[in-house]
Parts: sequence; structure tokens; C-alpha cells
Amino acid sequence: MAEIILLTGKVAPLSGSGHESGIDKRQVARPLALGTEGFEGDEQADRRAHGGPEKAVHHYPLDHYPAWRQELAALRPAEPPGVSHPRTPVGYLQNGEGAGLLDAPGAFGENISTQGLTEADVAVGDIFRLGRALVQVSQGRQPCWKLNHRFGIRDMARRVQESGRTGWYYRVLETGIAKPGDRLERVDRLAPDWTLRRLWHALYVDRLNQAELRGIAALDVLAEGWRRHAIRRLESGQVEDWSKRLDGRA
Repeated sequence: MAEIILLTGKVAPLSGSGHESGIDKRQVARPLALGTEGFEGDEQADRRAHGGPEKAVHHYPLDHYPAWRQELAALRPAEPPGVSHPRTPVGYLQNGEGAGLLDAPGAFGENISTQGLTEADVAVGDIFRLGRALVQVSQGRQPCWKLNHRFGIRDMARRVQESGRTGWYYRVLETGIAKPGDRLERVDRLAPDWTLRRLWHALYVDRLNQAELRGIAALDVLAEGWRRHAIRRLESGQVEDWSKRLDGRA
């Protein structure tokens, strides 16, 4: 069982983008109601791409933060950082300040932060007890261009996608109250062979593997949008263009 940190955020301007975003999540210290659309008080600016029943809760492992600190410390940011952060994460790391973007959970817009669970051992369809609520892994995260502005690094979304350190989403099977320090307890596994790592590898590495795509297309516990990607690849023999999602352009 993993002890949870809960985070929520309000919609606010995203630096350098001309858009708004709810990516700036902050830790909460009180119990929260979890409904089918997510935690009370949590907001998303673009409801077409974020939020909704299949993306009700975003989980990002704190386990990945050390690798990101090491990788990003060597970079020179290309633009100002994102919401509410006056300097880039690289600047924070160089100065050893405690308020840096990667010095606390929330850098990736997550609602849940834990240690001990990663894409390698979490599978689509896994069901977890979260406080009094019950949630199910619905899909991995497909990172978007807003991460580029959040971190002040032009290709941050691509880095996240290529690393496999993407995090994942839950759908809510039973609503209820969750509070910081609750345990995230796995209670059932419906497709244990389909780890999020395997899904990532099929979609972003071995991208036209027919057997894997057929498996994904038939995986009924997986969010419909992900299954459609597999079906389209099987039908067309081509991989979809990611540039708009990753770079903010067609």
C-alpha cells in the first residue's frame, strides 16, 4: 500500500502560452470529496483534452522526480517557467532552494503523488481503494505541450513521452472521501499483463506491432480513445501525428 499526497489546482494563466491551465496543483491538507469528474476544488481549463470520467484523477509517481532533477539540471531553459513559478526548475536546483518546481509534488499537474508505484507495476484495469472511494486505472497519460511552458523547456512533453515516465489516470467506480495520508490499496487486477509500461512501449516504441495493437484494441478496461488509436493504426498501417499535442502546432 502506498501513502498518498493529494493535490488540486485552479485554472490560471499559463506563462508564455496565451492560454489558461489547471496544471498548477498544490498539496491539500484536508479531506476531499472524490466524484466521477474528479476531486472537489480541482479545475481543468480545456475540458476537451483534460478531465472527464476517464481522466478523473491524475497520478504521477514521486519515484520519477530524482531522474527528472538529474536530467533537467543539465539543460538551459528556453522560456519563462509556468504558472506561479518565477524561475525555471533548473534555476531552483542550481540555487538549492526548497520551493523549486521539482522539489515538491505537483510539477506534472498530478492529483495523487505516491512512492512505490510506477508504470512498470501498475496495469490498466487495476482497482484501488482510495480512502472511501474506489478508482480504476483507465489509461496512461499522453503528455501535451502545456508541460513545455510549465517547465520552460520547449520539448518537455516529448521528453516525458519518450521516457515512459508519464503517469496515469483513474476513473471513479465509487465516489467517496479521501484525505492526505490515506493508503492507496490495490484490491483487484483485471488485466495484469497489460502494465502501463507495456502500453507505452506498444504505442510509442514498437508502434506498429500488429499483435500488440490487436490486444490493445480488444482491451475493454482501457479508455476508448486509446483503443481507437490502436484500431486506426491497424486499419491504416500508420502512426498518428503527435506534433499538435506535443508542440502545440499541427
